[in-house]
Amino acid sequence: MSYRGCSMSLLRAGAMSTQPTLLRHASRLGSLALLASLSACSPVVLNPAGDIAKQEASLVVTATLLMLIIIVPVMALTVYFAWKYREKAGARYEPEWHHSTQLELVIWAAPLMIIIALGSLTWVTTHTLDPFRPVSRIAEGKPLAADAKPLEVQVVALDWKWLFIYPEQKIATVNELALPVDRPVHFSISASSVMNSFYVPALAGQIYAMPAMTSELNAVLNKTGTFDGFSANYSGSGFSHMRFKTHGMTDADFDQWVANIAKGGDKDSAGALDTVAYLQLEQPSEKEPVRHFTAVDDGLFDKIVNLCVRPGKMCLKDMMALDARGGTGKAGIFNVAALTYDKNGRETTIPVIPGRGGQQADARTKAFVRAICVPDGVKTPVPADAAKLSLASPARPPLS
Repeated sequence: MSYRGCSMSLLRAGAMSTQPTLLRHASRLGSLALLASLSACSPVVLNPAGDIAKQEASLVVTATLLMLIIIVPVMALTVYFAWKYREKAGARYEPEWHHSTQLELVIWAAPLMIIIALGSLTWVTTHTLDPFRPVSRIAEGKPLAADAKPLEVQVVALDWKWLFIYPEQKIATVNELALPVDRPVHFSISASSVMNSFYVPALAGQIYAMPAMTSELNAVLNKTGTFDGFSANYSGSGFSHMRFKTHGMTDADFDQWVANIAKGGDKDSAGALDTVAYLQLEQPSEKEPVRHFTAVDDGLFDKIVNLCVRPGKMCLKDMMALDARGGTGKAGIFNVAALTYDKNGRETTIPVIPGRGGQQADARTKAFVRAICVPDGVKTPVPADAAKLSLASPARPPLS
């Protein structure tokens, strides 16, 4: 063979010998990259910092293991049968076989037992982990003290940020939640516009936030640290930025955090959260920075839930109190604009009297019917104090 032919053969052999080497190196690099990425992950759902989340994680693991009792044997038998009865295996051939009582018992009894176990487990934990149910313990083996008082936190999902109101401390924050460890927390959760979902994986399961109603969540955080919280329900273009940090603190650190916000000394201070400030905050925005409000108007969360923060709006609870007494009849024509909840349209329309050429009603005396007289001796279908309706002032132009 010529020198040239020998050289070509050596080159081909060298290329063939280096190809597996390159593949091995690429495989090793890929494995290292995968291990590095996995080492950076924190399986917070299965290793949370709150007792409620831990119980939920235990439920997930238990349910998965119970299902694997069926799944693993089925997958193993699938491979076994494919190998045993392959074309050239010489396995026993029984074309007339059609029934086996023992096999039928195994096939039906095993799934039935799994379903019974899963059903029983789900029934118990559904009631034990009911988010509306107050927590009965701080952690496993650590019962709740009889005089323990939960921390109240009011959560409002806005477009596209989170508002946290601490009614007892009279402060509020945007996109930042702080909780003392080993203390029960009671969340009241609502929304300003579309449905959303409040979720802190390290604390507890996700809870939906819906406008004009309140959801609840009872939980407890057992570790200090910083944990992620976010929206778990698509709610528009800014949904992906609806994230916040949850800080687990000792009681002393939490009290200091509250005191710093109340005195307004930090860089994130935004003054007091009154009606005007809330209506400005409520406007859609994305990537909102953390804000701290030094004070909060009394009853603000109640107005948010009842859709009557904006002046000139009748609260839903007042409307329901009127309806419970039989409605207002023709007098209700003055209520039309006050009961219109369209944040981007007719919400601030001043009431008008139908049939009078669009003439505006007296904004002070005819904005909406305020009460219904009840004749003496007639029993009311609602408590007497429901007649004392507290209504907002007449409508104003929307804030810019």
